Amino acid sequence: MNARAPSKHEAPSEIRSDIAPLSRSTSLLLNVAHAMDHMFLLIFATSVAAIAADFGIASWEDLMPYGVGAFAMFGLGSLPSGRLGDLWGRRPMMLVFFFGMGAAAIGVALTHSAWQIAIALTLLGVFSSIYHPVGIPMLVQRSPRPGLTIGVNGLAGNLGVALSAIVTGALVKYVGWKAAFVVPGAVALACGVLFARLTPVETVSPAKRVQRRVMPGRRVLAHIFAVLTAASISGSLLFNFTTNGNGELLRERLHGIVDDPAMLGALLAAVYVIGAFAQVAVGLLLDRVPLKALYVGIVAVQAPLFFLAANAHGWFLYALMFAFMIVVFGAIPFTDALIVRYVDDRLRSRVSGMRLAVAFGVSSLAVWLLGPIVKTSGFQTLLLLMAGIALVTLFVVLLLPGETTGGLGSDEPVAGAAD
Repeated sequence: MNARAPSKHEAPSEIRSDIAPLSRSTSLLLNVAHAMDHMFLLIFATSVAAIAADFGIASWEDLMPYGVGAFAMFGLGSLPSGRLGDLWGRRPMMLVFFFGMGAAAIGVALTHSAWQIAIALTLLGVFSSIYHPVGIPMLVQRSPRPGLTIGVNGLAGNLGVALSAIVTGALVKYVGWKAAFVVPGAVALACGVLFARLTPVETVSPAKRVQRRVMPGRRVLAHIFAVLTAASISGSLLFNFTTNGNGELLRERLHGIVDDPAMLGALLAAVYVIGAFAQVAVGLLLDRVPLKALYVGIVAVQAPLFFLAANAHGWFLYALMFAFMIVVFGAIPFTDALIVRYVDDRLRSRVSGMRLAVAFGVSSLAVWLLGPIVKTSGFQTLLLLMAGIALVTLFVVLLLPGETTGGLGSDEPVAGAAD
């Protein structure tokens, strides 16, 4: 990275803070936080049948819509979270994330009715909204290989999805559904303490740092933002439908073959672990090949796989689940990669927040619709609907500007930029 002399308005410690790389401990905790973010949001979906039985509700489909508040706030809360991340600081926002997630998860375990758990899950969603617009920009802000960094971070997030399946399944079976929230909540609080001790205090908020990336004109940037938001909406719908519905899909399509909840959780975790590694492969490619061509290639195979899965049962369905989760997870890094490619670090949390507020807010409908769709029409209809959504994603991605070179590039100071 090019060195620069301090301006007369800038203290030496502020310059060192601006260019110093993240420590391994901070990077590790930021990746762990991504795993927690996705894990916590899916504990309810994994344990919904046990919770419904405890609350005296006839079926899990009737309780599932009460979890929509968590996913709605996961999106809507991203807007203020991103703004605070840039203007206040990313380190303090991540502390709010760790301690807030831990306390909210334990609060869910204290509920005794459908509306109580709906309120508690909504609060969990508020704190979960912090990570994506704050944690990911914090992680990539000084990375020399942002594609790989995003890919590894995506792997961590989806390992959290896998952990939700296997850890929640085991805790529900051997301890009870309340423990499935309390144990991860305690881990989040412990991580918050570690993050406070190991991560240096920011001396300059991101919004006040020197510009490090040349950004395109407003018209081009608006076009890119519209495309990535639309693609993020459709991609997030697929993510929510699959990660919230796969557990019950396996339970139905493997009925009579595998019926043990812990074993079903382990099978689902294996799907998520293998799918998660697709993000590392995508991250490596993002540093080398044109982004649009890679993105189109991945989303083009989603619709055929969902179409085949609509009528599949038994182990064939399980094999198809590996395939469609690889391409669902493999498409996730692209929206963050687009922001890294075109947006300077001073603005990334705010741009991410705006994109996520729209995309995750709309895609939260998937959680609300999942139970009613399956109850009235079955998983076949749901999978065909996902095939249609995948085609929409493909059409939107084709509208991205063409590229002649590959790689995201690293953030370097812009010549002549004002401090």
